[in-house]
Amino acid sequence: MQKGCLIPKLPRALKEERTKGDRREEDNRRVKKRRKKREMEGSKTHSSESMPGDLSEALKEATKEVHEQAESTEFMKNFQRGQVSLQEFKMVMASLYYIYSALEEEIERNKDHPAYIPVYFPAELHRKTALQEDLEYFYGPLWREEISCPESTQKYVNRLHYVGQHEPELLVAHAYTRYLGDLSGGQVLKKIAQKALHLPSTGEGLEFFTFEGVSNATKFKQLYRSRMNSIEMDPATKKRVLEEAKRAFLLNIQVFEELQKFVSQCHENSHPAQQKPELRTRGTSEAHEQGPAPVKEGEKTSMKHTDMLPSTPLARWILVLSFLVTTVAVGLFAM
Repeated sequence: MQKGCLIPKLPRALKEERTKGDRREEDNRRVKKRRKKREMEGSKTHSSESMPGDLSEALKEATKEVHEQAESTEFMKNFQRGQVSLQEFKMVMASLYYIYSALEEEIERNKDHPAYIPVYFPAELHRKTALQEDLEYFYGPLWREEISCPESTQKYVNRLHYVGQHEPELLVAHAYTRYLGDLSGGQVLKKIAQKALHLPSTGEGLEFFTFEGVSNATKFKQLYRSRMNSIEMDPATKKRVLEEAKRAFLLNIQVFEELQKFVSQCHENSHPAQQKPELRTRGTSEAHEQGPAPVKEGEKTSMKHTDMLPSTPLARWILVLSFLVTTVAVGLFAM
């Protein structure tokens, strides 16, 4: 009887065992699911940690590819050989004026923002005033009436204003890209331009490249990077800053692409015989329709350089864009 009493209890025991097994299987599935989730989160964390910890190093690494694209332009190579015209140089100063006016307007707007305070160096870095002096030297006191902004430059300007007004935490990407480039390769450009264009040794026309507030460029760049690395930034914001730096390079590459298009059109449609050069010297605003008056060799650097601008707007802006791309590429090359 006792043995028989065990028979009805067996199915219940099996049922309970199966229930326990199902529970264990369900628990295992939950454990595996949690483990997989942790692994995915760990993978994301590792990806973030694989990026250099310092913002300056992360920027350099993130922009390596677009940097190489910018510095490989034919215009940059030509400029390094000293193959730059006065027209190109003058007109790029105009484009740079628009870019730095926008950048520094937004910097002043956000100078107290936590994401920019550490790298606010107006006395040492700001270029707008220097560009105004250069433009007055080349174009005369009415230089504002002589310059205009090409489409690609305007696109750059629009982006700077948008960032400053809506995403100021990204402003550091543009400041780093421009100012450290100016302090580096820009100094090489200064020497090349001075020699190729016979600009005065006293520095007129080259104020843009002259940083009177920086006594040692190497040490200042180290300070700037250190300050930039001190900015508190979560991984998501840091990623956006890196993307914005790449965007800054791409904006300049777009300038180059527009230039290439204009150059092609110019080659197809240009008629050199129809273009009349003009001359503006330091001592007079008189235009000489027959070209510049002869000067002695020793007097070349004491005179204000000629305006000598092509008569068609298309040809004028081709010259602007050419030097702009070169300036960006060579400057960033040495950052």
